[in-house]
Amino acid sequence: MGSNNSSRHRAREFAVQGLYQFLVGGQDTAAIQVQAESVAGFHKADNALYLQLLHEAIDNIATLHADITPHVSRPWEEISPIERSVLLLGACEFRFHPETPYRVIINECVELTKTFGGTDGHKFVNGVLDKMAAVLRTVETAAH
Repeated sequence: MGSNNSSRHRAREFAVQGLYQFLVGGQDTAAIQVQAESVAGFHKADNALYLQLLHEAIDNIATLHADITPHVSRPWEEISPIERSVLLLGACEFRFHPETPYRVIINECVELTKTFGGTDGHKFVNGVLDKMAAVLRTVETAAH
């Protein structure tokens, strides 16, 4: 992993944590940002990407939720908040970041789930994102 990749990965880590705080604690983006900036290692994250992902995901949460819902077999409330946060991030990147290949997004999300989530959460996230990619990245997935 180059430094660019690791700074992008850290940005995603902070974005997932921010989404978690939004979902669980109802904190707004300003409070989430202030908290993130105080965490050791924040300076190593791609700050522009972090802010973009956090704001896009929260501002478009209804749309992203609608992107995810058809691909999960259980109620949204029964999905762990970490898995919900990662799925929202993945949906956000599929939808708003066509410059990032869908496979990169899925791999990143799987890694994030392994870092923050439960034992088999990454398998669930992987399955849902695979199905979402087929819908949101039709041309790209068809090419593989």
